[in-house]
Amino acid sequence: MARNSQAGGTARSRIARSRAGTRPRPGRTRSGNGSAHNDLLNDEIGLDALAGHAGYAVRRFQIWIFQDFIRTLAAVDIRPTQYSVMTVIGANPGLSQMAVAKRLGIERARLVHLLDSLEHRDLVSRIKSATDRRSHALHLTAQGRTALAQFKRLAAEHERHVAEKIGKENRERLLQILSAFT
Repeated sequence: MARNSQAGGTARSRIARSRAGTRPRPGRTRSGNGSAHNDLLNDEIGLDALAGHAGYAVRRFQIWIFQDFIRTLAAVDIRPTQYSVMTVIGANPGLSQMAVAKRLGIERARLVHLLDSLEHRDLVSRIKSATDRRSHALHLTAQGRTALAQFKRLAAEHERHVAEKIGKENRERLLQILSAFT
């Protein structure tokens, strides 16, 4: 190792030294903490076995999906989980909080907080159950139904972005594959 560094090092280290004084590539920013050099080499960092791990690829795609969804629905200030909850409530008026949490795989405590925020925005209402005092039936308000229609239009735009990114047929195949988990 020491011999390599005296003789100029590896090709990668020579590239790193040659880029150290260059400007960042377009679309990349310097973080201000000295890591701009590392950011420049990010494309050159090998993933080794990760490149063949479905979980890694799915997680990276999920990050892209969420970022695009949030960007596409930014004007209406709705996050993916809020959209999911409103969609399920809209399709199944009167469901209990527990049923929604279970169907979407959301922790009950997190759902309570999420419903509080939707209720505060007058999008969802909780009505005490006539049969079980511990339970609430969930409904979209009139404003919630109108808003959900708008959210669905924007979500369809987001889905067009997904199709543009991976291709329409691949999107359809991906939905088929992932249907085993929904």
